[in-house]
Amino acid sequence: MTANEAHEASLPDGTDPVSGRVLVSGATGGIGSALVDALVAREWSVTALGRDRERLAALSRGRPRVRTVRADLRRPEALAEAVADLGELDAFVHCAGVSPVAPVTDSPVSLWQEVLAVNLVSAAELTRVLLPALRASRGHVVLVNAAPGLREVPGWAAFAASKAGLSELAGSLRQEEAAHGVRVTGVHPGGTATELLREVRTAFGRDYDPAECIQPATLARAVVGVLELPSDAQVTEIHLRPGA
Repeated sequence: MTANEAHEASLPDGTDPVSGRVLVSGATGGIGSALVDALVAREWSVTALGRDRERLAALSRGRPRVRTVRADLRRPEALAEAVADLGELDAFVHCAGVSPVAPVTDSPVSLWQEVLAVNLVSAAELTRVLLPALRASRGHVVLVNAAPGLREVPGWAAFAASKAGLSELAGSLRQEEAAHGVRVTGVHPGGTATELLREVRTAFGRDYDPAECIQPATLARAVVGVLELPSDAQVTEIHLRPGA
């Protein structure tokens, strides 16, 4: 039974858990690990993909629903082999991201290559490799993007460019895969309380107060809601901003 079928078979209030199968990239980051927690709570089977061996082990410890795949998203060319034996799949959520703060004049080729590889090319490559399984399940691709309206930020050209590309990937993929029943959602969260946001704001000389940010668990809850939406509709984009 696919995730969509399980959802549609649940009680009218939609509170029954959904037993789907999902790959989460960037699973060891603040957003990714919160999403793994939320999915496991809803009885999804999760493949957590990340680079940090110890954090991956912590994610799966005592959790039979979580398997791990260690892979370096800075090397997209190696990802097909890393997920070759994944099997059936209902969803892919790309949470991975790097966001170095540097003006163009201080951004060498190596910086651009890393940012584009992690934020954009790895998302495209994983999607490409996983599409046969996602087509079979009429599944879902969720791409976690930048804050709503982010563009033309001095000192953040590589990051902004990678996220603009991610938006174009989502839009093109949505149209290409509509005939196969694959849904595509771009998620645009405002400031989310993660260590990465703290580092970015420090680099920009801005204050960081996690209490004024979206909490990772809240963002994860929104993503799970999108994944569990019945198949007669799809959320193409979701914008979240910190509450008042």
